[in-house]
Amino acid sequence: MALAFDEFGRPFVIIKEQDQKVRLRGLDAQKANIASGMAVSRILRTSLGPKGMDKMLQSPDGDVTTTNDGATILEQMDVDNQIAKLLVELSRSQDYEIGDGTTGVVVLAGALLEQAQKLLERGVHPIRVAEGYETASRIAVENLEKIAQRFDFGVNNIEPLVQTCMTTLSSKIVNRCKRSLAEISVKAVLAVADLERKDVNLDLIKVEGKVGGKLEDTELIYGILVDKEMSHPQMPKQIEDAKIAILTCPFEPPKPKTKHKMDIDTVEKFQTLRKQEQQYFNNMVQKCKGVGATLVICQWGFDDEANHLLMHRDLPAVRWVGGVELELIAIATGGRIVPRFEELTPEKLGKAGLVREKAFGTTKDRMLYVEHCANSRAVTIFIRGGNKMMVEETKRSIHDALCVARNLIRNNSIVYGGGSSEISCSISVEAAADRYPGVEQYAIRAFADALDSVPMALAENSGLQPIETLSAVKSQQIKENNPLLWNRLQ
Repeated sequence: MALAFDEFGRPFVIIKEQDQKVRLRGLDAQKANIASGMAVSRILRTSLGPKGMDKMLQSPDGDVTTTNDGATILEQMDVDNQIAKLLVELSRSQDYEIGDGTTGVVVLAGALLEQAQKLLERGVHPIRVAEGYETASRIAVENLEKIAQRFDFGVNNIEPLVQTCMTTLSSKIVNRCKRSLAEISVKAVLAVADLERKDVNLDLIKVEGKVGGKLEDTELIYGILVDKEMSHPQMPKQIEDAKIAILTCPFEPPKPKTKHKMDIDTVEKFQTLRKQEQQYFNNMVQKCKGVGATLVICQWGFDDEANHLLMHRDLPAVRWVGGVELELIAIATGGRIVPRFEELTPEKLGKAGLVREKAFGTTKDRMLYVEHCANSRAVTIFIRGGNKMMVEETKRSIHDALCVARNLIRNNSIVYGGGSSEISCSISVEAAADRYPGVEQYAIRAFADALDSVPMALAENSGLQPIETLSAVKSQQIKENNPLLWNRLQ
């Protein structure tokens, strides 16, 4: 590389061998794009299924994340290639829409790209490949609907939901507690679900984690958990039948809008200012007491004088509570968020049966429980774990289990796992390929081969012979005409 100047004295860079660099076109460009997609797919392939390996990822600032959640792995990876970024987006959209299956969807996409490359090398046009894939996809979906089973569940019969959530937790690091975590997830979803409309608002479920304790100490709280404590150590730690004022205005005198300078040169002036400020605080506290509030939750902080005054006037308070938590508290307690003291009325107060402060472990970390709320449709899952990595991975696992329970409430159809449904779809797509006389049948058969990649990856990750295992299960499914057969990986 060399620096040169043009006739106007402006510098420009001369890069050596620039004339030898060529832009990839045609089949070479397609192959390069497919190779980058397959590279991402291969990274995730080894973490698929219950025997899949966890990935350890280090961020630029040295934080280490250990996970086998596909969306998290791809989120943390530094991906430059545009096609690889598309696979990251694919995994992210799967996580948003479905919540689980983020690894499987990328493995399947990589297999489809691999099969497409073979067809392109044989001279099949990309449009014909895409059309064949579309046709095969429709056949596979029809087959899935045929082999799907529906099961009934209800508020009093949650066992089917628990069993299904245990399936998704089996492939996670938390599988030793999968029964209790699955029950917590199902109860949380049913607490916020609208079973008539078959809809679940997962925003009403807050997942909170705290390092310390064991994984078995994870609990479901029918209310809100706030990682805060009472603003004064002498305030009561437990309030029954609490009436909560939720404020977004601070306990402090208003600041003048204009620039100002105040000179205090005598003790009398200082005393006057102090009295004025104290009167201001008194008025604020009186307004809260006047409407019947027994607890104040404030988004902003307040100074020691206001804190001292609140304690003396028997008005417990919590400060620096985040906006999301404030909204959840308002939803759960049926209260209204009040932006100004003048707007505070008894109707805007939230109601909770019990508000208590609880200390944990030897470090005496304190958290605030808001329970038995007027509107109990907001719940909190409180996760405990021995270290930060365990707590974070449990949060991701719980998110997958919550999404599975939500999806089953929306549509209670299931297909069997372990690669059995993929093998069944592969057999059905392969059989249907003979009905298409054009070039599309090659793409349809390629789609069937790509479907086999998921059971093959599962067998491979379990230490079995992949091709031998797959062919044995496939032949058994065809022989018995039973799409529910799968290889029990011991």
